[in-house]
Amino acid sequence: MFFDPLYLMMLAPAMLLALWAQFKVKRAYKHWSSVPTARGASGADVARQILASSGISGVPVEIAEGFLSDHYDPRHRVLRLSSGVYNGRSVAAAGIAAHEAGHAIQHANAYAPLVLRNTMAPVAMLGSNLAMILLMVGLFLHAMGLVYLGIIGFSVAVAFTLITLPVEFDASRRAKALLPQLGLVAAGEQVGVSKVLNAAALTYVAAAISAVLQLLYFLLRAGLLGGSRDE
Repeated sequence: MFFDPLYLMMLAPAMLLALWAQFKVKRAYKHWSSVPTARGASGADVARQILASSGISGVPVEIAEGFLSDHYDPRHRVLRLSSGVYNGRSVAAAGIAAHEAGHAIQHANAYAPLVLRNTMAPVAMLGSNLAMILLMVGLFLHAMGLVYLGIIGFSVAVAFTLITLPVEFDASRRAKALLPQLGLVAAGEQVGVSKVLNAAALTYVAAAISAVLQLLYFLLRAGLLGGSRDE
């Protein structure tokens, strides 16, 4: 049960896609982080200008530890950028900073998918951690009650992963529109912004596909999909 060829067969496409997505992100970031914008604004300045242009105040832009650890913290209303993005004056830095600012705009405007995602976050985190334990123990002991509880918990985590997609796509859409609108990137630089953000979006797509395939696997093994369960 702990080494199931079916699991590897079902998850292999998602694993390969995840590796490809990570490769594309690193390659796009490496290239476009070496291409300066004509405007020359740092990632921190880009984020602050976008927030100001959208009428958003009280959201500080801070440095985050780690490589590409950029994120918007809705609980504390703080936008954090990795050092390379915060201080960078490149096309990649502008795109990533604008994307995170897009999340702050979503929060300020009560963008429905983001509101739902933030509401689900604590339950999804608990469900994901607890579900795997319940599923593994339940399948090992043939305790189907535990398996069903695990599937319910994991389903919440899968739903959370799926609702993340429109949140991320919308933040990138806002970034791509606002950067040229505010004169923060030139026409030729928009291509680089799109490549960086599209590569990042692919990582979320890979995560969603992986989560769905894992759920399908557990449904199969529980006998809830495709016939009776294996004993």
